[in-house]
Amino acid sequence: MLNKTKLNFWQIWNMNFGFFGIQFSFGLQQSNMSAIYKYLGADEASLPMLWLAGPITGLIIQPIVGAISDGTWSPRFGRRKPFFLIGALISSVALLLMPFSSTLFMAASLLWILDAANNLAMEPYRAFVADKLDEKQQSLGFLMQSFFTGFGITLANFTPAILVSFGILAITDKLANGIPTYTYWAFFIGAFASVSSVLISVFTTKEYPPTDEELAVILEKKKENIIKSVWVDIVDAFKTMPKTMRQMIPMMFFTWYAMFCYWQYITSTLSVTLYNTTDQASEGFSQAQLLTGSLNGTYNIVCFLVAFLLVPLALKIGAKGVHFVALFLGGVGLLSIPYLNNVDVLFTMHNPFGDNVDVTTIFFYSFGLGISWASMMAMPYQLLASSIPKEKTGIYMGIFNMFIVIPMAIQVLTMQFFVYDLLGKNPVNVIKMAGVFLILGAVFTLFIKVKNVNTQIE
Repeated sequence: MLNKTKLNFWQIWNMNFGFFGIQFSFGLQQSNMSAIYKYLGADEASLPMLWLAGPITGLIIQPIVGAISDGTWSPRFGRRKPFFLIGALISSVALLLMPFSSTLFMAASLLWILDAANNLAMEPYRAFVADKLDEKQQSLGFLMQSFFTGFGITLANFTPAILVSFGILAITDKLANGIPTYTYWAFFIGAFASVSSVLISVFTTKEYPPTDEELAVILEKKKENIIKSVWVDIVDAFKTMPKTMRQMIPMMFFTWYAMFCYWQYITSTLSVTLYNTTDQASEGFSQAQLLTGSLNGTYNIVCFLVAFLLVPLALKIGAKGVHFVALFLGGVGLLSIPYLNNVDVLFTMHNPFGDNVDVTTIFFYSFGLGISWASMMAMPYQLLASSIPKEKTGIYMGIFNMFIVIPMAIQVLTMQFFVYDLLGKNPVNVIKMAGVFLILGAVFTLFIKVKNVNTQIE
């Protein structure tokens, strides 16, 4: 048994710092891709299909990368670090090129590359914590990743608004393809953050070499056909999937179907409800795009502030109880969006660089969604952790991520071909449906029965 050295707070901080850049990249996608597509001529009905890259690349890459990284070792480069370094380098190139997209095909193709690279970088990071930290410190390691998830996405969402509100760039400045200049600079900053944060983790953290037994398995797998070996591992894991994990499928379906609806249609919804326009060339639509970043940034601020409170709260009332309340609050928040506005001021924030910032009632929903998002990043994994055998943690984490991307893929196909029509081709109705689905996800959480399969495993 390998005796792992106990790490201090800053060592755990450094090893997970690369997660910040990966999530910064995801945050830029969430807040800007629908707007970029519309600037390039896409209509509302085609947005879901143009978002297909995320779920499909995640569905294919995450379990495969998880299985391959388990069987990888290089004395010079390590086991997990090569994957998130290569992923960060590729994603940074895609981020730099995205604002210069001249056609929808180019933007969609770059999104496929960007999502593939982010998945390549992110999946081994979960196993990186398990590899490096002992059981007592693993909870802090995963909590640190949740913190960097909220922090990275928050900064990504606020970056365009900061560039404009501080007077660095004008809201009317645009590139030749119609995409705002502030979008280009936000993506440029994201490319730098992606590479630099991962490099900090790579150069400050060493990986443990595999034990003799693990090395023997790795060498044996190298003799086999890698495609066959990975396929066999994934199929076997599906066949022996714990009952608790199966019970989580309905909860995960409604939750992630709802979130994909939100990310795709929030800008268009705000454009309609607050600025009475669907014209992507109008200043109102640009205002809606900037506001989307600020609102998404707000719910991610709430996420990383609340994340530290959810774990002890879960110890008192249970992970199921916490997740039920959190999803319910998020659902109510989304349902309230059509009734909120950007005129009535809740409070004013001082801005030393220019005009003070008014926080209006539209920000109300982001508090509920932020609590929901914090729970999504932590509670399902807590429900899952004790129900899967320790020796198969890597492969089951990869499969569990499929519970996220499959609902997204279903959302894309159904929204593209009939759901959007059923909802009157109105983005506001899509957001309302997302709110109902989050509440349904909360209800299905109550039906999960957690069974600890690791109580006898030492």
